[in-house]
Amino acid sequence: MCAVQSVGMLPVEHLHLEHVLQTVCVLESVVCRSFGPEGGQVLFTQDTGQAMLSRSGARILTALRLEHPLARMVVECALKHSTKTGDGSKTFIILMASLLRIIHTMACREPHVSRTYNSKAAAETASARHLADKMLAFASEELDNLIAAAVVPYGCCLSWEDFTAKSQAHTNNPCVQNLLASFYQSCVGPTHSDLMSSLTCDLLTYWKFKNDSPSSSLHFIRDNLDALHTPVSGFPIRFSRLVEGQVIHRDFAGPYPRADLQPIKAVVFTGYLQPKLLRAGEVLELGRGEQGKQRNIVEFSAWAERSLECVLANLQTLGVSLLLSAVKQSAAVLALATQAEMSLVECVSEDELSLFERLSGATPVRDCWEIEPEHVATLTFCRPILLGAHRYVHVAFHDSEEKITVKPCSLVLCGLGEGQTDQFACALKDAMRMLLSTWDPIGVTATTPSKRTLLSIKSTSLHTDPNAAPLKQWVLEPGCVIPAGGTFEFLLNNALLQHGSSCSLSDDTNTGVLAVSQLLAKALLSVPRQIYYHSPRRLLQTQTTMLGFIKNHSYQEHNTILTQVGGESQCQQEDGTLSKPCCREADVPPKFLMSGSGLESIFCKSQVLLAALQCVSSLLRVDAVLHTHTALHTQSHRRANISWAGTEDEAED
Repeated sequence: MCAVQSVGMLPVEHLHLEHVLQTVCVLESVVCRSFGPEGGQVLFTQDTGQAMLSRSGARILTALRLEHPLARMVVECALKHSTKTGDGSKTFIILMASLLRIIHTMACREPHVSRTYNSKAAAETASARHLADKMLAFASEELDNLIAAAVVPYGCCLSWEDFTAKSQAHTNNPCVQNLLASFYQSCVGPTHSDLMSSLTCDLLTYWKFKNDSPSSSLHFIRDNLDALHTPVSGFPIRFSRLVEGQVIHRDFAGPYPRADLQPIKAVVFTGYLQPKLLRAGEVLELGRGEQGKQRNIVEFSAWAERSLECVLANLQTLGVSLLLSAVKQSAAVLALATQAEMSLVECVSEDELSLFERLSGATPVRDCWEIEPEHVATLTFCRPILLGAHRYVHVAFHDSEEKITVKPCSLVLCGLGEGQTDQFACALKDAMRMLLSTWDPIGVTATTPSKRTLLSIKSTSLHTDPNAAPLKQWVLEPGCVIPAGGTFEFLLNNALLQHGSSCSLSDDTNTGVLAVSQLLAKALLSVPRQIYYHSPRRLLQTQTTMLGFIKNHSYQEHNTILTQVGGESQCQQEDGTLSKPCCREADVPPKFLMSGSGLESIFCKSQVLLAALQCVSSLLRVDAVLHTHTALHTQSHRRANISWAGTEDEAED
């Protein structure tokens, strides 16, 4: 209270559990309209009158104008999770709302002591805090092992050959196609999901680097996607295609390269082409010198022109016919380049120059007087390309057997409007993040199965057998996916219920584990309920089929896999760790994988649950909101504002 008085009795809003629940439920009502296969698009209107249609959870949450700081905190957490994994922002909000409703119900049921708390609301908030911390601690300790034992064996593992398969082979191995189609359905809709997934598979096929790790291609496409794709407005998306080489998003400032000139040699300049006299640190003196000779501007201009002619003559000696510049060159340079029949492309972005350098192998030039053969790039062709209403520069590179197995390509992404093309580009970038998280789950920490988890899967022999070898660490195998449509939630729900009941029967002191497991299991079912919101009968049929499948394929396979963990099993990795049990496509019933519901990443599904639990625990620790009338002039506050207002979607919307 003293701190509040010192700042002039600013208004304070005390937060209780109901306030947090109401805030998250409002966000849930927004994202639920576009959630699931039957969800629609959300229409936003901007102050300029421009309309935006979107199914992407990240774009919807970013477009909201939120005044309450609690709502902004939830949205920021959801966007940070989506930035990491590329998916799950809508599921994040739905899980948070479900967890808060369950925590609110349980907190209201517990008896409260009036001597300890000033009000019933404060007592309920404290009880909710304690319960949220217990749920987060339980999930951090047990969730990874439960998913490994009870969820992963019912999925499949995609190999890197599946990721880079040719488009004509998608019908024979549709796993990656189904994974991408399921992802694109949630952000761009079912109409364009198949086409977007096919384009993404083709892009992965072309960008396959030799002698590099599989994840390097995904990293490369994700980091260079702005330079690798060209948005074209005014055309349907079916006109989207891949083109050979690189499209530089600038037009020629001078004449086009000669069509009969092959190959074409190019040089990249990062600075200005200038006379040798005007180098850094040198000063030009005008007026009378010691010998009495007068220099004037006209004489200097003539000397500078002759100096630039020497530069271009040196370029002609090296066979250069194309100049790429990061800056706008002077009129004299443009005139001399035109006279020498050299093509000039100015103001090329840093990202495009970096991509050109990577693909051509040439080093950019800073000083035009120090050009060497290693600065010259060899191109197959360089010509203008008309995409929509804009004309760009289209270049292709010689095959580099040392780096790339196939020729590089660029994606032409079409849409009826700028908002639609931008939406497709953002979805493609998120798909790269999702694939990278699926194939390279770097955020997973190896853990040792606890006694509770082993009891829940009826594998106590690993601990009771004195001759059994010590347990080794588990790590998630790359490419683990599970059928979509609530499969992950149903399997984990069943595992949590069995885990809690087995712990309560084996140890009377673990009654709290039963309650936490049941609460988490109940919260998980909110996701499939929302998926089948328009068809409750289908929800019941899917859940019944799932429970019957789990009952018929009970823990026999799990016991076999976990029995191998104690010894030298075939799942051992090179670093001595053991991969989590995971079955291949042939081991899973065909009707389960080919149900048409698509596939989902197991790592992304597990991370969204942990992220939601962490956000709930953090929200319930907020006691009050202090409203200020002036902006805080601290350096950290300025950085926070820049970070919030600097996102791509919010700057546009």
